Amino acid sequence: MKVVGLAVCRTGADLNEPLPLSINNDLSSFGYFQRPSVKEMLMFLTKTFLKRTEPGQRQSVEHEGYVVHCYVRTDGLAGTVTTDVEYPARVAFVMLGQVLDDFTQQYGSDVWSVCSTPESLPLGEKGDEYVTNYQNPAEADKVTKIQNDLDETTSILHKTIDSVLERGVKLDNLVDKSNDLSAQSKMFYKQAKKTNSCCVIS
Repeated sequence: MKVVGLAVCRTGADLNEPLPLSINNDLSSFGYFQRPSVKEMLMFLTKTFLKRTEPGQRQSVEHEGYVVHCYVRTDGLAGTVTTDVEYPARVAFVMLGQVLDDFTQQYGSDVWSVCSTPESLPLGEKGDEYVTNYQNPAEADKVTKIQNDLDETTSILHKTIDSVLERGVKLDNLVDKSNDLSAQSKMFYKQAKKTNSCCVIS
């Protein structure tokens, strides 16, 4: 999972296309001679997809192994986060929301809303920090970290149940021998197993 680019732009009726105000990219995974072309392509995708995103809308557009996550605020400030396809969209939009809020604090709407020079309002080191800190979505986002921990716990539980069953203990035998289950529950288990076994596709 990787964040490749971050862009903050101005949109509006007075512009033919979104105006990039701040750009931060991590092109370290590309060869030295590829980087200028990749940077141009990121800018092209940013402008193209933001132009097709309505104010107040978020969308993620996939293109050749990368996803451009777009958000245009109702006040005309917009941004994109470009990631690989494995990167969680929710985390990308959390990052994008924080970036746009920080940008608004750094440059008030009276500054960015009248800006007409491309890349003239940089986030600078703060933008680079976002790109670096969000490389690992689980560490950057607490909800994703909790979900990963839950997935890991679930995986461990499944492995534990499988290992118990592998030791020769058949669940069917345990159900038959159980005094905790009523006859009706045992019948339900057997009927469910029979129904599920007829539907297995191999």
